[in-house]
Amino acid sequence: MDSYATVLQVYVGGLVFARVGAMVMLIPGIGETVVPPRIRLSFAVLMAMLLAPLVSKSITAVPVGVGALAGAVLHEVLIGLMIGAVLKMFMSSLTTAGEIISIQTTLSFAQTANPAGAPSSTAVATFLSMLGLTLVMVTDLHHLFIGAIVKSYDIFPFTRAVPVNDAAALAVRTVAESFKLGIQLAAPVLVFSIVFNLATGLVGRVMPSFQIFFVTSPLSVILGLSLLGLSLGGIAMVWSDRYRDLLAVFN
Repeated sequence: MDSYATVLQVYVGGLVFARVGAMVMLIPGIGETVVPPRIRLSFAVLMAMLLAPLVSKSITAVPVGVGALAGAVLHEVLIGLMIGAVLKMFMSSLTTAGEIISIQTTLSFAQTANPAGAPSSTAVATFLSMLGLTLVMVTDLHHLFIGAIVKSYDIFPFTRAVPVNDAAALAVRTVAESFKLGIQLAAPVLVFSIVFNLATGLVGRVMPSFQIFFVTSPLSVILGLSLLGLSLGGIAMVWSDRYRDLLAVFN
């Protein structure tokens, strides 16, 4: 093996691959299950080969014991999973918005497979999730993913311990922010649903014999989806800006 790479170079490459592979497994777009595993593995190997010479200066020796070697690999895997999980969690904001819109428009029964998230979710949530992945690729946000991989070695070098407390706080804050953003993205349809239901209840009280269910159900679906279509541009802009702000933390 010394004819191609030294033991230290192989060790550094393995550590880099452990972190990059863990991140690639979770980051949106590249890490989705619909992407063939060979493509994801090839991308992780290529990134490891490119980054290994750049970050190898801080490592001067290979650990002698198996325990130290396993600890170093586990350290890199945990950091990669931490960063990748945070980037993945924020994608749930679109799923939350889709679920809320589906409930308010009585379309929650329309279940379909979601390639970007849970095995099964509503059709609107699946549509918004795929919209988010499309926006990531169209607006070049995936370039910031690569930047986050590179910058992670400045923020979390090989010698720094895994910040477990900070990672837990960041994960909780990301989940809270993504849920709040999901509510905000669904706000137009949510407000419409409240007003529409109040009007429906008023009509039902004034005209008890009127078959209000057969009239209001189609109107709720048509008007709710129409309002969603009109607000898609704003949803895309707001979500992209908020996701770019999140990625700026790691770049």
